[in-house]
Amino acid sequence: MKKIKNIFKNKVTRNASWMIIGRIYQMSLSFVVSMLTARYLGPSNYGLINYASSFTSFFSTFCVLGINSVIVKNFIDHPNEEGKTTGSAIGVRMISSICSVVLIMVATLFLDREERTTHLVVLLLGLGAIPQVFDTLNYWFQAKLESKYAAIASAIGYTVMMGYKISLLVFQKNVVWFAAASSIEYLVVAVCLYYNYRRHGGPSLSFSWRKVKELLNSSHHFILVSLMVSIYGSTDKLMLKQMMDETEVGFYSTAVTVCGLWCFILAAINDSMYPVILEAFESDIKLFERKCRQLYAIVFYTSAGVSILYTMFAKYIILILYGEAYLPAITPMRIVTWYIAFSYLGDARNVWVISYDCQKYLKYLYIGSAITNVVMNYFLIPLFGASGAAFASVVTQISTIMIFPLFIRKMRPNVKLMLDAICLKDVF
Repeated sequence: MKKIKNIFKNKVTRNASWMIIGRIYQMSLSFVVSMLTARYLGPSNYGLINYASSFTSFFSTFCVLGINSVIVKNFIDHPNEEGKTTGSAIGVRMISSICSVVLIMVATLFLDREERTTHLVVLLLGLGAIPQVFDTLNYWFQAKLESKYAAIASAIGYTVMMGYKISLLVFQKNVVWFAAASSIEYLVVAVCLYYNYRRHGGPSLSFSWRKVKELLNSSHHFILVSLMVSIYGSTDKLMLKQMMDETEVGFYSTAVTVCGLWCFILAAINDSMYPVILEAFESDIKLFERKCRQLYAIVFYTSAGVSILYTMFAKYIILILYGEAYLPAITPMRIVTWYIAFSYLGDARNVWVISYDCQKYLKYLYIGSAITNVVMNYFLIPLFGASGAAFASVVTQISTIMIFPLFIRKMRPNVKLMLDAICLKDVF
């Protein structure tokens, strides 16, 4: 038994390592290219790209349908229906993605009248939602603890996208050409993911309305939750554009981008530990709770340590990466870096929520958070610009993770687990 556990543990470690290696490769490749792109486009056009990205991020909620939060558990619960689960998820997400692209264009035509460049940039970024549905295959690899194949597919797609961006810099193309980069990446990744899926034993895909209903019955709570997350994850940039201008969006986006450069580590840790914690829930509740505390502690203290460094060296980081034109991003960066710890605690919490079937309570948390974020942005952006949006994001995230759950009795045990983790109680 001990030998089996060690084999499983080693497989988890290898799985996490592949995910981290893949992210490091992407980060290393994009480091210079992203810096040169931001410098080339300038704060205004860089802000326009990020404004359009916020539009697509907002509507991507309808594309995902919350299925990403429950599909790994479905694979574990129904191992003989993997092809049907995967095919049904991709099919229903494809339908929702096409609808989302239409909604995206209607929204931008209404909000940004007579801004043809904005319309075209939003459309090109929005089209990426269609091939992106194949990222559903990532979760099949996660369930099998074989994320290296997904990491390879992502690396290939990212390499193609970076090559495309470099050619745009060489030939000095305008912002519209840069808007197409993400859609090209998602298309290449989709092809590579499907190839690896079939090559490594993935069952034939099939579509079933019964399976769609089963997935949506489990995930429908996450749809509203994701919508609320999109509101307070996207409205800061949308409101900055409407209340200020694209340049202010550029400064804020720079701060968010720099602070998120290292978050692939947290994402890889969360994704890799997810199946392990779910397995523990079925066999040993005390072990399950201990692993939750361990995950929360790793996420929080890793984030806090990095945030201290970002706060201390913000000026030098901005100057090196983006140049003097982006110096106004320093203060937003020092604020928004503290958002990361609580953001990824929220991601880590999903495994606890699913295990105890508490999905239905999340919508109340995120409705309150979305309202809080919009109200705070409304008052703070006119006064402090990008820094006001950054402060609103931090307060909103803390409220979502640590404060609002206290008002829901069944969610209080999770808050206690997080506080215990932060205090390093029963972690080791």
